[in-house]
Amino acid sequence: MTSTDVSTAAEDSGPGGYAAARLSLLQQEARSGPPRRKALSALTDDWLNGLFTAAAGGLRGVALVAVGGYGRGELSPRSDLDLLLLHDGSAPAADIARLADRIWYPVWDLGLDLDHSVRTLGEARRTAADDLKAQLGLLDARRLAGDLGTTAALRTTVLADWRNQAPKRLPHLRELCEERAERAGELQYLLEPDLKEARGGLRDATALRAVAASWLADAPREGLDDARRRLLDVRDALHLTTGRSTDRLALQEQDQVAAALGLLDADTLLRQVYESARTLSYAADVTWREVGRVLRSRSVRPRLRAMLPGKPPVDRSPLAEGVVEQDGEVGLARAARPERDPVLPLRAAAAAAQAGLPLSLHTVRRLAATTRPLPTPWPAEARDQLVTLLGAGRSTVPVWEALEAEGLITRLLPDWERVRCRPQRNAVHTWTVDRHLVETAVRAASLTRRVSRPDLLLVAALLHDIGKGWPGDHSVAGEIITRDVAGRLGFDRHDTAVLATLVRHHLLLVETATRRDLDDPATVRSVADAVGSQATLELLHALTEADALATGPAAWSAWRDSLVTDLVGRVGAVLAGEEPEEPAVPSPTAEQERLAVEAYRTRSPVLALHARAETLNRDGAGDTADGAGTGQEPLGVELVLALPARPAQGARESYAMGVLPAVAGVLALHRLTVRTAELSGVSLPRGLDAAPRSAPAADADDPAGVLLLNWRVAAEYGSLPQAARLRADLVRALDGSLDIRARLAERDAAYPRRRGITAPPPRVRVAPAASHHATVIEVRAQDAPGLLHRIGQALEGDGLRVRSAHVSTLGANAVDAFYVTDASGRPLGEGEAARVAKSVEEALRG
Repeated sequence: MTSTDVSTAAEDSGPGGYAAARLSLLQQEARSGPPRRKALSALTDDWLNGLFTAAAGGLRGVALVAVGGYGRGELSPRSDLDLLLLHDGSAPAADIARLADRIWYPVWDLGLDLDHSVRTLGEARRTAADDLKAQLGLLDARRLAGDLGTTAALRTTVLADWRNQAPKRLPHLRELCEERAERAGELQYLLEPDLKEARGGLRDATALRAVAASWLADAPREGLDDARRRLLDVRDALHLTTGRSTDRLALQEQDQVAAALGLLDADTLLRQVYESARTLSYAADVTWREVGRVLRSRSVRPRLRAMLPGKPPVDRSPLAEGVVEQDGEVGLARAARPERDPVLPLRAAAAAAQAGLPLSLHTVRRLAATTRPLPTPWPAEARDQLVTLLGAGRSTVPVWEALEAEGLITRLLPDWERVRCRPQRNAVHTWTVDRHLVETAVRAASLTRRVSRPDLLLVAALLHDIGKGWPGDHSVAGEIITRDVAGRLGFDRHDTAVLATLVRHHLLLVETATRRDLDDPATVRSVADAVGSQATLELLHALTEADALATGPAAWSAWRDSLVTDLVGRVGAVLAGEEPEEPAVPSPTAEQERLAVEAYRTRSPVLALHARAETLNRDGAGDTADGAGTGQEPLGVELVLALPARPAQGARESYAMGVLPAVAGVLALHRLTVRTAELSGVSLPRGLDAAPRSAPAADADDPAGVLLLNWRVAAEYGSLPQAARLRADLVRALDGSLDIRARLAERDAAYPRRRGITAPPPRVRVAPAASHHATVIEVRAQDAPGLLHRIGQALEGDGLRVRSAHVSTLGANAVDAFYVTDASGRPLGEGEAARVAKSVEEALRG
């Protein structure tokens, strides 16, 4: 069916004909994008024109006007209709009301969203003066039916008002854009972006059109229309996929939307969305900067003209060779020759970042158009300027974005193209891969005083995830790429090797600190062997912190910082020539000994809960204290639990088996998340004969054995549970009278299931050579209440003893390591360890 056929069907058949023609149009797969939006607008125009003509009769001075997106002729499948019934005030109010009803009700009857109003020209002007959003919508007013002169008067008047009021209204519009960005986030980084409201979205495109209509400034046009069109195409596909009027590109719809657009996958879709958003965001930055410059100029120049005859002088302050500051922006000196100076782009960028000023649009475009490539390897000045740019801190970001907008970054670093706008499908990550790399350099800039080679720290921060553009382990791929890039940048062989090591092992410290037993000499020795030198360890420590801080709030905490600092201290001692000590049996503290004695005498569990908090000083080191004072970051709760090796008569024979799943299950019931878990045995002096009468006395040959658990836990939300309630549930869990699995299932069933992404299956592996004293089983799975309970059941179901558990939760992902032995306390054989790993994985999949 052609567009003419569709329009004819709509006219001939009334609302029913329009509905059928609309459905037919939306089902035509061959027509999409701007042609479909234009055809849908034309179809709707014809239908509404018919409604108006049939209802208006002999009324004069009345017009039906489309405003907003419909006024621009950009109807998406589920867009609402923005309509204004405009009249000159000569017709009776009852007739105007009757006409409005005969237009609005058929629209409502079809289930279409309608934003409608009835106003005279004067009322429309007053509304626009009071409501900026209404004024923006009227800038796109388009006549659908009725009196042509009335609509023309509206357009002329509204546009004249807008231009006259622009100096006052544009700052307000900018505030609205900033408030919206604060509320909806930045489109170019969001995993579930709002295509309309987020910064760099369709609302910003409309704002740029309004600025251009004011004649005060205009956005850089290159790529702007294409970026806007791509976002509209994605919204069209989203509407057709969901059948709803929505602008949020949710995770569960991304694959279908990508398929509807003929794209490879959801990542390709997001990358296109991010690229479009960056174009719009950069255009907005440049435009609003120009608006501010023009408004400042208008307020200052009248006074200057009154005081100085002729043309006022232009203030140009030198910043670097060939680089000047002018009117709050960084530009090129008159004598600068980009075609002869390949270092000039980096020199200008470094000067701008260090001065905290933006690069002017004209300067960046001139540099992109005329600068010749740098030689290979880079001259020392180019490398120094790159380091200076990266070391500027927060002001590096807008300068980097300006270079990237004109293609200068990929020209300097060709490997950047693979990570540019690359999404990271992990809730822990705040940024895309490329912005995360820049953000890591920003964070590293504040840590340069902690290292002897700040240049290597900053370059490693920029390159540490560069391998994410390639298949396989990104650290391994990144090491290869870094060696090549470092050579091209002009680093010598030694520095190149250090950079490659930093990139290869940028996750080593945090993963080891949170998932391994730091008291095990094998753990410390393996890190020392990988790092190789004290200077590299110093750099890796700073890079680890910068990387985590740049990842997102869930990736770094005072707890992780304290563990990493502890590991670095131990590794540094080994690199200095000290041998790591074999782990000694820890002596119980006075409190632990008191709890152990009480547990032995009562033949029942005894526990203590202590809130712990930590303050981070300026060096990032932690000072631990009890309580949670002002300015402290909560580390959670320390749970000390003492269990007699032989409980009271009538209970199970030993608490030694089943402790981990039982305690983990009870903690899950009380909404406590486990961070670390240490299990050890304590032998108390003989002669503890002061046990209560109700408890059987110890046998003469039975040592006063007590199992001691020292766990670090944190409340998921709300306050901590009462110790008495926690102890009561622990006693019931350990004696078998509390069905933990049933209780967890009952709690989960009480909450409605929410639609979400499908999590990848769990993976369980044996960590090779991780310990000489135990076998390390590493579990990676979707975090969920009771996960540690299920893992503990699977391990102890295989007859294993769990010496310790190191739990790390990053967003929705749990990465846990369990140090296990056989019943006699020895590490497992290779075959047995592989069998256990497979058994645990099957238990978690089931």
